[in-house]
Amino acid sequence: MTVKVVAFGGGHGLGASLRALRRIRPELDLELTAVVTVGDNGGSSGRLRAERGILPPGDLRQALAALSAEDETSALTAALLQHRFTAAGFGDEDPLTGHAVGNLLLCGLMELLGDPIAALDHAAGLVRAQGRVLPMSKQGVQLEADVRGADPAAPDEVSTVHGQHEVAVTRGTVQQVRLLPKDPPACPEALTAVAEADWLIFGPGSWYTSVIPHLLVPELATAILASRARRLVLLNLAAEKETLGLSAADHLAALGWYLPGFCADVVLADPAAVGDPEPVAGAAESLGARLVLAPVAVPDGSPRHDPVTLGAALVPVLEVDR
Repeated sequence: MTVKVVAFGGGHGLGASLRALRRIRPELDLELTAVVTVGDNGGSSGRLRAERGILPPGDLRQALAALSAEDETSALTAALLQHRFTAAGFGDEDPLTGHAVGNLLLCGLMELLGDPIAALDHAAGLVRAQGRVLPMSKQGVQLEADVRGADPAAPDEVSTVHGQHEVAVTRGTVQQVRLLPKDPPACPEALTAVAEADWLIFGPGSWYTSVIPHLLVPELATAILASRARRLVLLNLAAEKETLGLSAADHLAALGWYLPGFCADVVLADPAAVGDPEPVAGAAESLGARLVLAPVAVPDGSPRHDPVTLGAALVPVLEVDR
């Protein structure tokens, strides 16, 4: 029986979960869909978004690369998508510097085909992706946040920080995040995937800029609440700038705060990352979930998920009721 899985996120966090899911896809007969944030305004994605008016392609590109097949041709094509041009000796006038090849490819496909979904599906074919990649909205969004202490000279002052990149690197404490516009239309194909899913997976990733934004798209939030799918939350391995001061339990509470009524079935975390499991287990229980602890980090001690051990930890979770 095919198990339909929808994974929400963006950037390296979503890539980590997709690589693990891709590895166990044949064993569990998984049908994978990645639903990706479209708020990036930094680097190559930000430049293409501003100059060409397209969806920011970076997070979409990373999801495609993560789902790439492992044959030599597909792997090389995925590596090409991820290749980023460095300065070639022409100084600041070199327009390719900083761009990822995959970002330029997706930009060209979006302009050629006139539809981001068609562009992503075509690019998926180039890497023989083991799943589908969709944006959470066909319309790019802006992220903004109320941040306390964004200005070190005024540590108690709350100011508004504009842009996903700026929120991600803020020195202050994020009080609240929101999208502009506040009601972007959800990608119809993503809504269909959620409605048909057996599992919805949230995280890992930058909580305020990659995970929470999905809950702020009204149509997508409604679809998540209405879905009969089981829900799995994958917790991060380390704190990031945007969530400094938030405990693992706070990360779980934020899901319910931004989407009242949000519930989950399983929270998966690395024991070394959560420390005392009792508060995390309590926060998981408040969402209706049980806490599962498993070592899922790479063995060198860096805060990165290992696709092999994460995949192994996911198997007994996702094969429930098979």
